[in-house]
Amino acid sequence: GVQLVESGGGLVQPGGSLRLSCAASGFSFSIFEMFWVRQAPGKGLEWVSGIDSGGGTKYYADSVKGRVTISRDNDKKTVYLQMNSLKSEDTALYYCATGSWKQYVASRGQGTQVTVSS
Repeated sequence: GVQLVESGGGLVQPGGSLRLSCAASGFSFSIFEMFWVRQAPGKGLEWVSGIDSGGGTKYYADSVKGRVTISRDNDKKTVYLQMNSLKSEDTALYYCATGSWKQYVASRGQGTQVTVSS
């Protein structure tokens, strides 16, 4: 079955950077769009970013546009999320997911915690 394992989260000061990674297995990674979604304490899932199978089309939420870059390596079956200029409101559990942009999440991993605090 689908397995998605996120890593790279941590505690960072406002203005700092983090690079999240998601290692995928159990499905044909190279033909699937991939997404990052997040959930802050007490809030619902928020779509953060997405990328098509070939990496040519990328999606970003308005809340992160200009600060976040999504990429993928189909040979390594890994999707990345480079986050810069982090803000306290970026604090959340970040999940790698399959599905359809802003429509539904089909599968997601266990998540990696990002905490932005001084």
